[in-house]
Amino acid sequence: MGSMLHDPNLWHLNRHSVARAMAIGLFVSMLPIPMQMLVSACVAMPARANLPVSVGLVWLTNPVTMPMIFFAEYKIGTMLLGAPERSMPMELSMTWLASEIHHIWQPLLLGSVLLGAVFAVAGYAATMLYWRIWVGRNWQRRKMRRRHQN
Repeated sequence: MGSMLHDPNLWHLNRHSVARAMAIGLFVSMLPIPMQMLVSACVAMPARANLPVSVGLVWLTNPVTMPMIFFAEYKIGTMLLGAPERSMPMELSMTWLASEIHHIWQPLLLGSVLLGAVFAVAGYAATMLYWRIWVGRNWQRRKMRRRHQN
């Protein structure tokens, strides 16, 4: 892994490495798994994606946003599977989760993967588009400065 960490794409900001990092970070952030940062880093290295961006993006799902995101993923999964929704308690607990996990894992996983894929594709495309627009604007500004200098 040592030689992999010396790849400049893991640390430099360029269009392709940042776009790949956006896709990886957004996808992994939507997965209901522990150690998302480690998973994101392990996927980013062989993909030659910017490591800090991909690892940082998993914090979209944090203790504040996680319940809402995972609930939305569960709802999407139940809708797509046509599965009946399980009632949610007012306070989530490990006991409730342990007793209900066999009912909710399939819709939650389907919704997570689907939402992660949608966000990954959108993040990749938006980054590539934004980067192209930004570079084009900078070229135009440079061109205008050269005209005004001459």
